[in-house]
Amino acid sequence: MGGQSSTPVVRSEPEKKPEKATLDIAITGISGAGKSSLVNALRGLCDFDEAAARTDVIEVKAEPVGYPHPTIPDVIIWDLPGIGTPKFKAEQYLERVNYSQYDFFLIVASNRFTVYDIQLSHAIKKLKKLFYYVMTKMDTSISNEKLNPAFNEETALQQVRKYCVDNLVEAGISSPKIFLISSWYPEKYDFPLLQRTLENEMEALRKHMLRPAEKSTKLSKGSEILFILFQKALKIDLAKLKDALMNRTVEEVAEEMQQELDELQNVRLDIAITGVSGAGKSSLVNALRGMTDYEKGAAEVGITQTTMECCAYPHPSFPNVTIWDLPGIGTPEFRPEDYLKKVGFNRYDFFMIVGSERFTENDVLLAHEIQKMKKKFYFVRSKMDDSIAAESRDPNFNLDKSIQKIRKACCYELTEAGESDPRVFLISRRDLSKFDFSDLQETLENDLDDLKRHALILSMPLFSRKILKKKMAAMEALIWKLAFVSCAIGVVPVPGLSLACDLGILVGALLYFYKAFGLDEESLHRVAKVFGKDYRVLKSAIKKSPMSSEITSEFIIGLLARSLVWATLTLTELVLDFVPVLGSLFGGVSSFVTTFFVLRSFLKDIVEDAENVRRKATEP
Repeated sequence: MGGQSSTPVVRSEPEKKPEKATLDIAITGISGAGKSSLVNALRGLCDFDEAAARTDVIEVKAEPVGYPHPTIPDVIIWDLPGIGTPKFKAEQYLERVNYSQYDFFLIVASNRFTVYDIQLSHAIKKLKKLFYYVMTKMDTSISNEKLNPAFNEETALQQVRKYCVDNLVEAGISSPKIFLISSWYPEKYDFPLLQRTLENEMEALRKHMLRPAEKSTKLSKGSEILFILFQKALKIDLAKLKDALMNRTVEEVAEEMQQELDELQNVRLDIAITGVSGAGKSSLVNALRGMTDYEKGAAEVGITQTTMECCAYPHPSFPNVTIWDLPGIGTPEFRPEDYLKKVGFNRYDFFMIVGSERFTENDVLLAHEIQKMKKKFYFVRSKMDDSIAAESRDPNFNLDKSIQKIRKACCYELTEAGESDPRVFLISRRDLSKFDFSDLQETLENDLDDLKRHALILSMPLFSRKILKKKMAAMEALIWKLAFVSCAIGVVPVPGLSLACDLGILVGALLYFYKAFGLDEESLHRVAKVFGKDYRVLKSAIKKSPMSSEITSEFIIGLLARSLVWATLTLTELVLDFVPVLGSLFGGVSSFVTTFFVLRSFLKDIVEDAENVRRKATEP
């Protein structure tokens, strides 16, 4: 192996060298065990950082990929493909990943250690090298155990640890060293101990194995990684811009992009929440707006009919998105046959028909009326947390079976009432990350046009990593358009700097990002109320981004003055190579690169901070 690189590298055939220049740590195990997330955690990154190892629900690695350790020189952490996949069959795995080239191993599993893990263990022992076992996703296991009335976290952890040790010892692994870690909260369980133990082991190995001349080698700056990834992202978006300019002028394309941005800014989305009285409609309205049931501006909830007319509740951050709390159907005041006319069905983009205990004939009648009007509707079964709590009293309780039973009952009720092939989404207002809310959101996105889909994604509460990724993708799609508009509308030099850009576009876009990810002060206060956390605790989780109130033109100028990227001509040359016509605009290339770089860099930090806040808010 050659000297250390600050960017991910792919292992090739090993070089024949008598002494090593790096210490190589291999993260191995079956596919889907959380190996890449562990690589990122050990490097102090979240899965969404641009320099992070790629994670996915399917195996995406075709060969080992190495990443420099953030603080220990000469150490490379290798993310190995999963064993036992069609591409990496067990019998060929050790040879294909050059197992003998690594100095230390972490064998990763999620639910239990398998025959593949045992096979890897024996192979490492034959090489006379060190290895530890890491059991990931303990947060999921502990969450399931909490349903047991006699739950005790320390006891549960001891049971998992004993189970792992017993199985490994039985397979011939004497005195296995096992670390239990969480997928979501690196600071919990054994992860801090794993870090300290690894650092001690690595320091000892470095002194023993590395060439003396290499021991003082230092890592390249993290900015080099960011710069390379930034160039890659810029090339992708420049290719889109080049296509857009193929047969049109800069002015025509700029006008079209500005129109698209205006449409995204002004598009309306109206969501109707309806169903029988008492099903939890008003509570769902509040959940979709990221609010509690009892704060100022929330939809009124109660055990009696509280909604007597159509009430519009604009989203607190994106007021063009309105959630409508409609009166309960089937009461004397609102009968199915004239319900839609009374509530003004034309104004809504789609309907959520909400039921709690069971769906009724009125729900199906309403669905048929909505169909006649050629509108979309979705059956939503609410209060799943209450139902599961009741089910868990059964000594033979099984969560999956209970969910399946409730879903089957809902579909049966709707079928009996005359709805053919019904689909029901099970949700909990108290925790949108549970049950089917993610599937419901995905279905809504697929049924909406591009503009309304964008509005929906922006307005959704940040309840999962999946929605975080969707919001990030939506913002990335805006950035290159904003960058192009900024260079085409006529820019002015930034005081004290040899570049030009539209500072108003930068400030406006950054504030827009803050709202989309819930990092502005008002959103943080709402999140604190929803999760019962101290606002200051959530605020402390924001490590990289300034508070939204600090985003001003003066702040942006100071940021640009401190940036080293403008000391090179590399990016300007890259833009001119792709889109030479921008060179004819006053300040065009400078404005494009400035806007693109600032927004992409900030987006990276905002996404990481949003993930930190989400994790802090959902901590037990």
